[in-house]
This record gives sequence, C-alpha cells and structure tokens, in this order.
Amino acid sequence: MADEKRLEQVVDPSVIDTEGWDAVAERLTEEEKVRVENAARELDIHDSTALLQFGASTQKKMSDFSDAALTQVRTRDMGEIGNMLSSLVVELKGFDEEEKGGFLGLFKKPQVKIATMKARFEKAEVNVEKVVQVLEGHQVQLLKDTATLDKMYESNLEYFRELSMTILAGKKKLQDTREGELAELIAKANETGLAEDAQAVRDLEDMCTRLEKKVHDLELTRMIALQTGPQIRLVQDSDRVMVEKIQSTIVNTVPLWKNQMILALGIAHSAEALEAEKAVTDMTNELLKKNAEKLKTAAIETARESQRGVVDMETVRSTNQALITSLDEVMKIQKEGREKRLEAEAEMEKLEGDLREKILEIANR
Repeated sequence: MADEKRLEQVVDPSVIDTEGWDAVAERLTEEEKVRVENAARELDIHDSTALLQFGASTQKKMSDFSDAALTQVRTRDMGEIGNMLSSLVVELKGFDEEEKGGFLGLFKKPQVKIATMKARFEKAEVNVEKVVQVLEGHQVQLLKDTATLDKMYESNLEYFRELSMTILAGKKKLQDTREGELAELIAKANETGLAEDAQAVRDLEDMCTRLEKKVHDLELTRMIALQTGPQIRLVQDSDRVMVEKIQSTIVNTVPLWKNQMILALGIAHSAEALEAEKAVTDMTNELLKKNAEKLKTAAIETARESQRGVVDMETVRSTNQALITSLDEVMKIQKEGREKRLEAEAEMEKLEGDLREKILEIANR
C-alpha cells in the first residue's frame, strides 16, 4: 500500500496531453515544476543531436539498473533452497518411518537394540545439522538480498520519477513549440506562400515528430520501470516466505524432531528396564513354582513316611509267608531224611544179614 501511494504521487505525463501544462503544474511541487520548465527550455528542438541525447542518460541508468536486477534474480537459486528443505524433510521423515508404524515401532521388535537406534539417530543428526548450516547460510544471504532489493526498489522509483519529469519536459517542449513557434511558422508560410517558409514548417514538424517519438520511447522505458517495482516486491516476498520457512524449520521442525528422538530413546530405556524387570519377575515366579512343587512333593513323601509303621505289613506278610514256607520245607526235608534213614537202616540190616549168611556159608564149607 505504501509503495502504491508513492507511485501515485508521481504525476502521470499523459495528463499534459488531455489537460495541458497548467493542470500538470498544479500537481507538481515547486521544485519539480522548475525542473521540468528548465529541461524544456534548455532542449533545442532544432538540434538533432540534442534530440537524440534527450533522456538518453536516464534510459542508460534504467538499462544498467535492469541488467543489475536481472543479475540479482539470476544469482538466486530458490530451487536449491527448496531442495535443501525437501532433503531435510526426507531425512527426518525417513528416519521416523524406517520401521512400519514410525520409530516407536522399533520397540515392537526385541531384536532391535537401543545402541543401533542411537547410532542411526546420531547419523541422522549429523546429516540434519549439515543441512541446517547450509540453510542458515541461505537465510543470511536472503536477508542481504532483501535489503539489496529495497535499495533497488528505491533506485527504480527514482528512475521512474526522473523519467516522468523528462517525459513531461519533452511533452511541454512539444506543446510550447507547436502552440508557439510552429503555429507562427505555419501562419507565416500561409501568408507569404514562399517555399522556404513552407520548408521551415516541414522541418520543424519533422523535429517535433522526432521529439514525439523520443518521448514515446521514454514512455515505454517508464512503463518498464513501473512494472519493475512490483516485480522487485514479488521477488522480495518470495525471499521473505523462504526466510520464514527456513526459520520455522530451524527453530521448530528440527528441535521438535530432536525432542521426539529424546522421548523415543527414553521410552526405549524404559522398555529395556521393563523387559529386565519382567525377566526377573518371570524368573522369580518360575522359582516359586518350582520350590512350591518341590515342597509339595517333600511334604507328601514326609507325610506318607510318617504314617508307615516300623515294618510294613507287606514286609511282615512276606516274611511270615517265607517263614511258613521255610518251616514246611524243613519239615518236608526232615521227613524225607527220616524216611531215607529208615530205608537205609533196613537196607543195611538186609546187607548185614546177607553178609552174615555169606560168611556162615563160607565157614561151613
């Protein structure tokens, strides 16, 4: 808005064509009015060289300025900054999504160690810091460019004013010449009918036409200056947007990412401690179960043993049966032995009788 008001304060040279010099003079400051009048007075419309050089210095300044502005725009590589921001986002997002479900998904896999996560975080952090350093350099350069563009805008506005004053001077000169000297020459030629007077009219008309073309060229240059102002502001707006993006990335995105990583590592440590505690608890429960089972077994065995007699009935029964069997066997053996002895005695008596008879038989021969 401020720039538009400053442009509106510059008098439009076309007003002189429709409303005349007096209407323009009312809108000029005293200094501008004197400047235009002096320039118009000093311009010799009969001098071809003067016409050729009219406004040339201002046009040269504007040309040099346009070259400088073009160079300024060419040296700006917004694409590189955009790529750096994109690469930073890719770096942060790539680390965050390396595991399905985000980096918190790492803790769903027991085999993923915290040391591995720390190593990946440190590697990502190094890459992020490098990108941040480059972005900070671009941010500083963009701020310098913005200041330079402010100066360029002021210079362009000054050239715009200067062109406007030069064009006004040329139009005033044309108006004064056509209403004054040319009108007098036309009147004289009509009065005298002389060829030289008619030629003088034609020569002056040619000079007026040349000046009119020159003024038209200056008006085209003025239009370029008018268009350059908003273009400079557009470039500055792009700079400011990019600076804000870089600033937001440096002071918001990166710190938030680091905070999230610190939180993630804290959660990882807690998960590790919880896993260790769970292992201890599981071991304790297992030991308690085993001890309880052993105690149960020992208690049952102890109770069972405590209820047994000194000698088990089965043992007494078995022993008694063995004793009875032994007695039976002994009695049987004794009986058999007795019977054999009786048989032996009878046999021995028989043998003794047989022997006695044999002896007697021998003795009686």
